[in-house]
Amino acid sequence: MERLAGKIILLSGASRAFVGFLAGLLAMFAQPPFGIFAAAFISFPMLVWLIDGVATHPDEGVARRLLPAASIGWSFGFGYFLGGLWWLGNAFLVEADLFAWALPLAVVGLPAVLALFYALAVLIARCLWSDGVGRIAALAVGFGVAEWLRSFLFTGFPWNAIGYAAMPMPLMMQSASVLNVATINMLAVFVFAAPALIGTGKGARVGLAVAAALFAAHIGYGYYRLSLPAPQPSTPERTVRLVQPVIDQAKKMDDRERAVIFEEHLALTAAPPPVGGKRPDIVVWPETSIPFILTDNPDALTRIAAVLQEGQILVAGAVRAEDAGAGLPPRYYNSIYVIDDRGQIVGAADKVHLVPFGEYLPFEDVLNSWGLDSLVVAMPGGFSAASNRSVLTLPGGRTFYPLICYEAIFADEIDGNARLSDALLNVTNDAWFGDTPGPRQHFHQAQLRTIETGMPMIRAANTGISAIVDARGVLVVGLGYNYKGVTDAILPGKMPTMTDSMLRGRIFWFTAVFLLLVAGISRKGLNFRTN
Repeated sequence: MERLAGKIILLSGASRAFVGFLAGLLAMFAQPPFGIFAAAFISFPMLVWLIDGVATHPDEGVARRLLPAASIGWSFGFGYFLGGLWWLGNAFLVEADLFAWALPLAVVGLPAVLALFYALAVLIARCLWSDGVGRIAALAVGFGVAEWLRSFLFTGFPWNAIGYAAMPMPLMMQSASVLNVATINMLAVFVFAAPALIGTGKGARVGLAVAAALFAAHIGYGYYRLSLPAPQPSTPERTVRLVQPVIDQAKKMDDRERAVIFEEHLALTAAPPPVGGKRPDIVVWPETSIPFILTDNPDALTRIAAVLQEGQILVAGAVRAEDAGAGLPPRYYNSIYVIDDRGQIVGAADKVHLVPFGEYLPFEDVLNSWGLDSLVVAMPGGFSAASNRSVLTLPGGRTFYPLICYEAIFADEIDGNARLSDALLNVTNDAWFGDTPGPRQHFHQAQLRTIETGMPMIRAANTGISAIVDARGVLVVGLGYNYKGVTDAILPGKMPTMTDSMLRGRIFWFTAVFLLLVAGISRKGLNFRTN
């Protein structure tokens, strides 16, 4: 280990950047669909040793002293995001004749931009760098701040946050009932980076002991929480059916296929329950599953009423149109409708957090003048965002907290109304990204929301992964990717959490300050010894 550390520390120039890139690429294997969290125990020590090798002269300017560290962080981040997000390019191939030119922007450009956050992380760490356990604490603070900023800057994109690597399965997810992802990001980096101390010796005993204690507490708490009784369904029990139609995205965008797509959803809705199973009370279709403006097609509502049995409720993703006033084009919303057995729309909720360039075009006037347009070319001007999140109330009083598509990755945007609801409802259409890591990563992040909120989740995805997940993140029923069909289950109940969002936020800042103090004291001690 010492020999390997020495070789990495002595790297410089292009060799150092290349090893940083490989370390980031290796860290990606800790995320779904691989979930090899041990990969992070190799990649982060490599990152620590690369930073150890940054030698600066006190007479150099600030920029010259910080640039090598920033380049290491950027190289690591570029490898991490390139390896973890390449599948985004699939969306640009659905209509390749229009958008193939933008493929490099998605596959290479976005990772290059996101890597700037990790460059910042290493910059923060380098300013507090020392020769012992303090530098591990500094790196944890740097990544904690960078991931926190990534969760909201420029509309936010916290996809594949480092902390998810420490939570590949329900046993290792339960800490999310106490800590938020931002805190787990910091502690995960500390634990992942701790083996670097073996290679350089100083502070190894203390650092490894703390890391081992944190890891043991993480596993031990997961074992304890999963040993508690499973959350029981609330009364009266409700059986939910998930419809997974597996409609190819190119077909969904073909106007000639709309009637066929609609009938496929209806046929799956009407499928009989398994032998001995109960008729579903609630049927859930994925995001934008209704392939036309429903309010412009009263015959479609009649067809829905004909398929639904007495007392059944349909919850379906759809595009909703709204009159914007005289002389103005209508506004379109990515929405969820609640439809009763008489074919009446009795509830609706609109998406709040839209996907930039996918559902709306930022700086639209400027970018349109450059010839750019959003992927959703079928809706002139793209979608409009709702001003607030509306809870869906079903006939009979059940309430669902709606999260449309990637809204499920924004833990901090789930407000107190979620806890007052009966379940989280996530409808999505991951057909844009094909059979790639994307849909698996999306499901994994949505799964964590159940543990944070203590709420079950109903998740309907066009091509998968559809599932009902209980409040501990445990799969109740599910349909794998590209499996066409339905699955029914009784909706699980809620479960108490140890902390609320406000307390979790305080824990994050307390942890950050504590690690900052450790790093600062270690840095000061190093300066004292060298002077």
